Amino acid sequence: MTEEILKKIKQLPPLPESAMQIEEVYKDPDSTFNDMAKILEKDPLLTADILKAANSPLYGFSREINAISQAVGLFGMGTVRGFALASIVKKCFSLDLSPYGITNEMFSDLSKKQHALMTTWCLRKENRYLGVLSPAAFLVEIGKVLIAQQVMADGKTEEFRNAFKELQDVEAAERKIIGVDTPEVSATIFKQWKFESSLVDVIGNCQNPDLATDEDKRPARILHVVRVAVPINGKVTDASIKAAKELIEKYELDMESFDTAIEHIK
Repeated sequence: MTEEILKKIKQLPPLPESAMQIEEVYKDPDSTFNDMAKILEKDPLLTADILKAANSPLYGFSREINAISQAVGLFGMGTVRGFALASIVKKCFSLDLSPYGITNEMFSDLSKKQHALMTTWCLRKENRYLGVLSPAAFLVEIGKVLIAQQVMADGKTEEFRNAFKELQDVEAAERKIIGVDTPEVSATIFKQWKFESSLVDVIGNCQNPDLATDEDKRPARILHVVRVAVPINGKVTDASIKAAKELIEKYELDMESFDTAIEHIK
């Protein structure tokens, strides 16, 4: 981690009280869906953000979700936690992803598609991991915000874009120009905010899942596949699907559910 990026992370404001309350309910083994709904309903703006996200056509529900309790019942507590944290965390940052050649809207769409693919793929056979993977899919790319800030502060936007074009690998370009990549920055942010170690581990090692702890290797592999399938521009292509499927075979993950999920996202 570079000193400049680490300084930016340490200067981030603490998470709002609403996020801390959500985490307390989620971590309490005795909490219920109703407990989570009550916490979320206290914040009308957050409720509106969650319902807007839950009603995205990416998830394919035929009827409108018009209550938080309904969203929790359909998606589960872990996934709705992801919706909520994504809304709260992104408001802590001033977004400018121009060094990556993407707009703020494209960046938002990227996280939505990655999350929708993750949720749809894992809902049946890997749902035990969604408590970690739902927020991870929404938030793994947040490190790009601080990297973009550093690229611009250093006056290296053109150099960064040229490196990305040459290397055809966004993380390789980040390491070449700034000395750190998105998963490392994102993981450090969530470690600073004292999120659970498994979320930090999965995000930090999603490019190299074998470096994760034994219990986190599988979710880190799943996150790796999702990020390959839905690259930085948010465009799912034949090439990105092929690369993702090669990883699925390597990691011995569920191909059938992935095929169903990726067709829906496309």
